[in-house]
Amino acid sequence: MTQHSRDTPQFYLTAPSPCPYLPGRHERKVFTHLVGDKAGDLNDLLTHGGFRRSQSIAYRPACDQCRACVSVRVIANEFRLSRNFRKIMARNADIVGEQRSAVPTSEQYSVFRAYLDQRHRHGGMADMTVLDYAMMVEDSHVETRIVEYRRRGVDSGVTGKGGELVAVALTDVLSDGLSMVYSFFEPSEESRSLGTFMILDHITRARRQGLPYVYLGYWIEGSKKMDYKGRFLPQQRLAPSGWLRIDASGEVPSEPQD
Repeated sequence: MTQHSRDTPQFYLTAPSPCPYLPGRHERKVFTHLVGDKAGDLNDLLTHGGFRRSQSIAYRPACDQCRACVSVRVIANEFRLSRNFRKIMARNADIVGEQRSAVPTSEQYSVFRAYLDQRHRHGGMADMTVLDYAMMVEDSHVETRIVEYRRRGVDSGVTGKGGELVAVALTDVLSDGLSMVYSFFEPSEESRSLGTFMILDHITRARRQGLPYVYLGYWIEGSKKMDYKGRFLPQQRLAPSGWLRIDASGEVPSEPQD
């Protein structure tokens, strides 16, 4: 790859394939490579425009006659815990999150493998090996972190070190927020609502770091797999006119956000 192609991204369009979220539809994606010294700046810019990162690729849907996938970001400073969210936080009071460098471990892969086998055994990631997992974590040219969530060990004190690993989040640090690239959890702990707990924890982390948003990826109205993202309010959803604010009463009429 030449220096010119590194600094000037080239965009490509995938062939149609069955949509994993809406039955009977097909998806296409536009994508580019995130490499070189400016990968972080490009990732910021593209995320603001509705792209997501997967390893060294940034992509967004480009489906014919369908705009169901909507980029969502939670407004961290204005977010307030609902009664249900408070219950989830209390249920996981014994779980401690620790941010680490994006380095894969066999312990993480064990949880990842159990998660895929239980919840996504027919999905596109079902056959991922330990080497595939390592690439998912390490193949990043932007600022990426792993947040490990563990039970408090008997001798671990407040750090949680040494406790059982129950959940993991792979997260990018952007100029204006945290982008949750991928998260997974021990399926035997499903009653804890760990997926929701990790989002709530990231909202807290964004506040502490002075970052205004937590990017959750795509919300798809009517999709059971994605509909949960609409619960984290207030939030902004990316429309053709820009980012539009949504709160408990619905869309707030205002100028699009930058």
